[in-house]
Amino acid sequence: MNATIVGGGLVGSLWSIFLARRGFSVTMHERRPDMRRADIPAGRSINLAVSTRGLHALERVGLREKVLEHGVAMRGRMIHAPDGSQSLLRYGKDDSECIFSISRGTLNKVLLSEAEETGRVRVHFDRLVRDVRFSESAVHFADEAGEHSAELLFATDGSASAVRAALMKLPGHRETSEELSYGYKELTIAPAHSAGLDRHALHIWPRGTFMLIALPNEDDSYTCTLFLPQRNEHRKGTRSVSAEKGPGSEAAGGRKCLSFEELGDDAAVRAFFGEHFADAVPRLPDLTEQFFTNPVGQMWTVKCAPWNYQGRALLLGDAAHAIVPFFGQGMNCGFEDCALLDDLFAKGTHDLVTLFSAFSTMRKPNADAIADMAVENFIEMRDKVADPKFVFEKEVEKILQKEFPGDYVPRYGLVTFSRVPYRIAFEAGVRQQAILTELCATIQKPQDVDLKRAKQLIVEKLTPLLRG
Repeated sequence: MNATIVGGGLVGSLWSIFLARRGFSVTMHERRPDMRRADIPAGRSINLAVSTRGLHALERVGLREKVLEHGVAMRGRMIHAPDGSQSLLRYGKDDSECIFSISRGTLNKVLLSEAEETGRVRVHFDRLVRDVRFSESAVHFADEAGEHSAELLFATDGSASAVRAALMKLPGHRETSEELSYGYKELTIAPAHSAGLDRHALHIWPRGTFMLIALPNEDDSYTCTLFLPQRNEHRKGTRSVSAEKGPGSEAAGGRKCLSFEELGDDAAVRAFFGEHFADAVPRLPDLTEQFFTNPVGQMWTVKCAPWNYQGRALLLGDAAHAIVPFFGQGMNCGFEDCALLDDLFAKGTHDLVTLFSAFSTMRKPNADAIADMAVENFIEMRDKVADPKFVFEKEVEKILQKEFPGDYVPRYGLVTFSRVPYRIAFEAGVRQQAILTELCATIQKPQDVDLKRAKQLIVEKLTPLLRG
């Protein structure tokens, strides 16, 4: 059977491998040139954090170990305070629970090559979609590429999906797109300047209303990303994450938050970094050159339904559910799409209308849940990790996790180190916060937590959800 994929990025490349293993002949169209043979401009790539859901999908096609050869284990968040001091907040109960930093480009190259090596996947590059006519099973490309027949079409063409745009024009389809009022800019710490940084941590400089992060690469460099408001006056119609009071905010006694549009010259950039990220400045000797060379990226949350057109077309990955990057789950969620959809194909059904509809209905609530958690985690990363109350509650949470293994698993662990449905992890986080609020209300030290009451609350609030 023949299948067409529009979008040769991470999810498209992986899904083509799944399809090839099921005997499909796959034609994949990618709008960019072949990144294995052409230089793709840098500056818009937030490093990936591969975790359990993504690793499971890679394991299914025999690529887990090959991918991890290029990954760097990160065991927690290294928090850089304004005074230069550092503290580690672990992701899991110990070093066995870690996530892996990997370059988006490196992973995409691995997947593209593996797809072609199946002998069943043919990739066409520089193919820009102009239109999709679903009733005619036709995809129209720009320039000389012309029209391509696509009786079975999978769209993995990202958050700005051309296929989704065409699909949402059909009766019964709906979409919401919300732009985060923050932008991001990529910077790189070269290997020569990375000495002294903990290689096995995700570094965060949280400053209340903005932040800088740095993820390690296999060559000892670090990919940094500055997250900052696009402008002080948010554009009408865009979504704004509330700037809660925190370090660096005007209410906390710090300087009023700047925006990208205010950092217009070398002096402004050097002053901004010198004030807020002083310990990072020596590691970025070419700071202003990088700052003004690399573009400001935008971030969107996209929700739509349904994801399919009958049994002829289906959206996957960011094309179906684009999310902001602050839970490190965009790629993991897309890879999980592939594994779960393959499970449905494994049942041997030939009724693709029912299969695609069932997949869309099953997956959408979970995609919506991780989208909402990703926005929440942005506030946590840029602000709460420097809040003493938040840190105190996390210390209590560590005690609960140790005392009640398996019964109390923090939301982050459920999302990152398990394959519990995202919607269940979302609700568990709500209930866990209620538990922590009650337990922390009357104690001064984490070790004074009432474990008897904690057990009662866990049995009442969490057990029915996670084991129901």
